[in-house]
Amino acid sequence: MPTVVKLGGSCLDGLADAWWDDLAAYGRTHPLILVHGWSKPLRELNPRYTEPSAILRDRYGNQSRWTTPEVIADIKTVSAAMAEEVFARLSARGITGERLLGSEGLVKAGAGERWWWRDKQLVELDNLVGPITGVDPAPLKNLQAGHAYLVTPLARNEAGQEINTDADRAAAAIAGAAGAADLVLVTDVAHLLIDGEPVKRISAADAAAFRDKGATGGMRKKLRAAGEALEAGVERVVIGSASVSDLLQARTGTVITRT
Repeated sequence: MPTVVKLGGSCLDGLADAWWDDLAAYGRTHPLILVHGWSKPLRELNPRYTEPSAILRDRYGNQSRWTTPEVIADIKTVSAAMAEEVFARLSARGITGERLLGSEGLVKAGAGERWWWRDKQLVELDNLVGPITGVDPAPLKNLQAGHAYLVTPLARNEAGQEINTDADRAAAAIAGAAGAADLVLVTDVAHLLIDGEPVKRISAADAAAFRDKGATGGMRKKLRAAGEALEAGVERVVIGSASVSDLLQARTGTVITRT
């Protein structure tokens, strides 16, 4: 039974050697599926990705990166560099690795929103994003202890286009389809905070209530992903910035369970 670990693009280069030591030790006895984000590396690749115009808001208020074929190409560029770094760290610790694009038969997506706000007007745009509609775990054919997949969360829509998806929600969908017991969302914050207080454990229902009333930004997406993972059969989701072992053993971070 694999463990899915989503590595936030904003925290990947800050993970210490001890964090990788722990991941490798855990991976020697558990198949690993790593799913990575790319926001920070993409911003570092080209300053245009830091500009407000790089982010769109749809008619319902949801934000999305404006994704064109050129953006997809840049995502692949930073993904390749990230994979090289991750596999170098894992290989040095005795873990083999394999890179997989979600768009290579793993992640399927539906039609995306077409109306977006630009210059205070709703306009129709070809934005290569879309909601995840399914995951086919068949490409993950080498799931075994001592081996890790690194998944770039692109997807393929019904028109055959390669599109951008949310990395947290992609990790949740992959965890459900692969039969993972645990989903670990490694981020740059130590806990979920409610009213300024760290939350050690919370039910899916209470997490969803907070998501809809008080959560903002990246944490809102993570809580949505957590709910989707639990609905798909994952037993628990852990959010935090510590080692995978510490998070799974609930020594730190926030554990989200069905009840």
